[in-house]
Amino acid sequence: MTHSDAAVRIAKLRDAINEYRYQYHVLDSLEISEAALDALKHELKQLEDQYPDLITSDSPTQRVAGTALDKFSKITHQFPMLSIEDVFSFNELREWENRAKKVGAHDRVDYYAMVKVDGLAMSLVYEDGVLISAATRGDGLVGEDVTHNIRTIESVPLKLRGAHPGRIEIRGEVYMSKSGFEALNLSQKEQGLEEFANPRNVSAGSIRQLDPAIAASRPLAFFAWRLQSGIDVPTQVSGISTLKSLGFITPPGEYCGTAGDVRAFFDRIARERESLDFWIDGVVIRINDNRTFDRLGVVGKTPRGIAAWKFPSEESTTTVESVDWYVGRTGALTPVATVASTFIAGTTVTHATLHNADEIERLGLKIGDTVILTKAGDIIPKITKVLDQLRTGKERNIDFPTHCPMCGADVIRRNGEVALVCPNPNCFAQERERLLHAARAFAIDGLGDKVIEKLFNAHIIRIPPDLFALKIEDLKSLEGFGDVSANKLVDEIARRKSIALDQFIIALGIRHVGAETAFALSLAFGSIDVFAVASMSDLTNVPDVGETVAQSIVDFFATDYGRGIVEAYRDVGVVIESAKAVQRVLDGKTFVLTGTMESLGRDEAKEKIRLLGGAVSGSVSKKTTYVVAGESAGSKLVDAQKLGIPVLSEKDFLDMIRS
Repeated sequence: MTHSDAAVRIAKLRDAINEYRYQYHVLDSLEISEAALDALKHELKQLEDQYPDLITSDSPTQRVAGTALDKFSKITHQFPMLSIEDVFSFNELREWENRAKKVGAHDRVDYYAMVKVDGLAMSLVYEDGVLISAATRGDGLVGEDVTHNIRTIESVPLKLRGAHPGRIEIRGEVYMSKSGFEALNLSQKEQGLEEFANPRNVSAGSIRQLDPAIAASRPLAFFAWRLQSGIDVPTQVSGISTLKSLGFITPPGEYCGTAGDVRAFFDRIARERESLDFWIDGVVIRINDNRTFDRLGVVGKTPRGIAAWKFPSEESTTTVESVDWYVGRTGALTPVATVASTFIAGTTVTHATLHNADEIERLGLKIGDTVILTKAGDIIPKITKVLDQLRTGKERNIDFPTHCPMCGADVIRRNGEVALVCPNPNCFAQERERLLHAARAFAIDGLGDKVIEKLFNAHIIRIPPDLFALKIEDLKSLEGFGDVSANKLVDEIARRKSIALDQFIIALGIRHVGAETAFALSLAFGSIDVFAVASMSDLTNVPDVGETVAQSIVDFFATDYGRGIVEAYRDVGVVIESAKAVQRVLDGKTFVLTGTMESLGRDEAKEKIRLLGGAVSGSVSKKTTYVVAGESAGSKLVDAQKLGIPVLSEKDFLDMIRS
């Protein structure tokens, strides 16, 4: 990026961040996620680090956001409430550590690490041990006087324990527990009132009420995380101990002798995150020695001696570099964006799906746009919003294909569908994708897209049943295969020759037939032979099978490929098992699985649910009956808590399906 391009980008980022930060800090409303805002701020900080001559005093990196609301009186902070530098990886943490050492820290420094609570920062002032004022961060220098509301929070001492003459300032966080938030929303629902969107907004809104009775009615709590002044403490560790002795609750934290200890703490908290009764979005790391902390000083509005290591977000911002179109097994062309590399949900992402041409038009997307990228669970990252206020005028329209990028056939749009489609059934890309789809349905380990492509290009396989006729010599003729690897893959394929009926239906690759529909069809027809000759009326009598799905099945078996594929599988020794009997104890119940279970895999859990008459969904909604949360559960657990969906532990789930 040239200096002039950086100047334009920085100006655009500043304008956008200032607007979003105003929404977040002053209005308690944000039209993008906090993770996306963090990503924009992080990009701005990196650009300013690269081009320090472009830093201005009004940059969001040089000041704390927001201004005090007019409806409250103002309190000037004796000590500014500054912001914290964000880091997003262990490497960035080490870079922060090295900068601190270079500026003035000792070669060996130690740390105090604690969870970063998602709440509203607060300054409490005590005079001779009695609470006299409470103020919000405001613009960092002047905050809002919310003493009347803070006094209603039980976890805030009105009088400190022990004798403490003079002025003492405490910094901390007003927050709402998960259980408290759920109870509050349940009460709202029972009263026919609108439910709250998230705990931080309702916490901030409660504190910014003129009537203290409103704050008193809300389940607010307070964590103290900093003894700012009034009692001399040599370290943050001793400061935390003193806060507890004064009568405050402090957030979970611990002493860390090295950056490696910080990483261990971060990893443990990340694993335990969902079990905590309050929301956190990372870990705060502070140089433990207070004299060293003070000596390091401040850069912009950020102390050098403190950093916030954020958890991998499920949203980030990036820029679109190009859009390519890929042909799937049904002939549908899917646009995939190549984006500037970004770190999201624990992985580096360079591509994102755009679904179809209509989605591109809905987003108004152009090449070069800055976009919000979302990744939830194991879902492929997708572009969810274009930040068009960051456009420079150099962006380019996306061209929609008129011909298949693989075989050159004219693309079409089927009636009532949004996808562009290659109508050529012999298109190389479709044949390759059908092979990959079948390999995944049969759960054949070691048979990935690169191996499939090599076999296909070498004319060793053409249709999915050919996979089961592979010989060791066939594989050894390919680059990268030797005796051991060839034998291993042939043995693995042989082990997969027996397949459940519902999985076989999935392997056929019939349009519109997913896992839940395949399971329902297997129960309804019992065998592949009966299913293959089912009529439209037979099919539409199956629960959840409408005319579109039924017509797709009938059309599939009307083709030469559909009629011959089942026999081709049988010719190579594939055994298609009859459907298992179903006990209807979970009838009408829909489950969502998240995280990892110790005693059984996700596919096994899904099968058990289905065999007991239940349904499995990939996302949480008001129709969800239970969410089953294993180890390291993700955003689906948070969604369940927001919607008040019952959450089952692994033990609860196993007890349910065994009873």
